[in-house]
Amino acid sequence: MLPMVTGFRNYGQQTIRAVRYIGQSFMITLSHANRLPVTIQYPYEKLITSERFRGRIHFEFDKCIACEVCVRVCPIDLPVVDWQFETNIRKKRLLNYSIDFGICIFCGNCVEYCPTNCLSMTEEYELSTYDRHELNYNQIALGRLPISVIDDYTIRTISTLPQLKRSKPLIKDKD
Repeated sequence: MLPMVTGFRNYGQQTIRAVRYIGQSFMITLSHANRLPVTIQYPYEKLITSERFRGRIHFEFDKCIACEVCVRVCPIDLPVVDWQFETNIRKKRLLNYSIDFGICIFCGNCVEYCPTNCLSMTEEYELSTYDRHELNYNQIALGRLPISVIDDYTIRTISTLPQLKRSKPLIKDKD
């Protein structure tokens, strides 16, 4: 008789534990049902990138002094800088500047260490192509500024920061 009572007792405990687990999972499901959807319709909706986002590099040809600091600090020696030394003015003249974004790791060292600030990171992240040779940008392609996601009227922008709802004002007005 004793083994039968302990069997019923174990069965009851297991049943209560199973009901508790089902209740917990049901509460989690209900809490997710009240949330807003996370999915965006990509070509028509785009997320606004943060201001520290490291996208495609923008290059200003007129500011560059061909010092090659960007090549020296790059972990993969990526930027190709062609220059010619002008003997009459005793300065370097930049002939060509190119970056292959198929190899670039977007570390931002070239932008950070550039003494003339001729390099900057943009918010452009759509660099996919069918041919990998199209990712080799010369100074003309690097000089083009991308259209800002915020300024593009054909795309609905979605902020990445959650909207905080405050029930009480932070500072109360004294009348």
